[in-house]
Amino acid sequence: MSGHSKWATTKRQKAKVDAARGKVFSKVARELMVAAREGGPNPDANFRLKIVVDKAKSVNMPAENIKRAIERATGGGDSAAFEEVIYEGYGPAGVAVLLEVMTDNRNRTAAEIRHIFDRNGGSLGATGCVAWMFKRKGQVILNVEDVKQSEDDLMMLALDAGAEDFSREEDQYVVLTAPEGLEKVRGNLIKQGLKVADAELTYIPTTSTELGGDKAEQAMRLLELLEDHDDVQGVHANLDVK
Repeated sequence: MSGHSKWATTKRQKAKVDAARGKVFSKVARELMVAAREGGPNPDANFRLKIVVDKAKSVNMPAENIKRAIERATGGGDSAAFEEVIYEGYGPAGVAVLLEVMTDNRNRTAAEIRHIFDRNGGSLGATGCVAWMFKRKGQVILNVEDVKQSEDDLMMLALDAGAEDFSREEDQYVVLTAPEGLEKVRGNLIKQGLKVADAELTYIPTTSTELGGDKAEQAMRLLELLEDHDDVQGVHANLDVK
């Protein structure tokens, strides 16, 4: 069954490094605040918040930090200023790039994102310019080391749980679902005794742009710089490195 662009794998590996040094805390706190503000402070009644709380725990964010972020949101704190925005653009050789952003100043963020694109062989595009190359999907990640079943048995479990797609990418298994099926599939896998490393709504490229050599390095550099921006919550690209 199909996998994804190699940027997705690299991004997850980079997230582990960022989490190890605590860099990811501020981004997760922002996600917590927005999720709590939109769906309420109870994770049991707010699946989006439950997913982000699980993410916060997976990167060893202190429980007090998680509680504080949720309280700030539901207590009318500064989370009310954040808005979710999608930015689209092109990297070197036409690589499609889609960004999920949370910002309290859209003009500032747009200018900074455009500057990163311009300095690294890309360009910020108009709304809709690349979104058609991506599909919204639920994604469940399982670490290979946590799975006792064979790959074939795990694939059957995932499909029986309601998954649409299944693949192995290096040291992780990736289970894709319909967006509305994420909660069900995640829950079914947990009921089967599987340890879920991560679960989220994401964007999966439907086409790929294959690059090698200097162009691939330049594209990876652009994506990493975008990922490092404080307001960027997710970077999705159809880059396939030779």
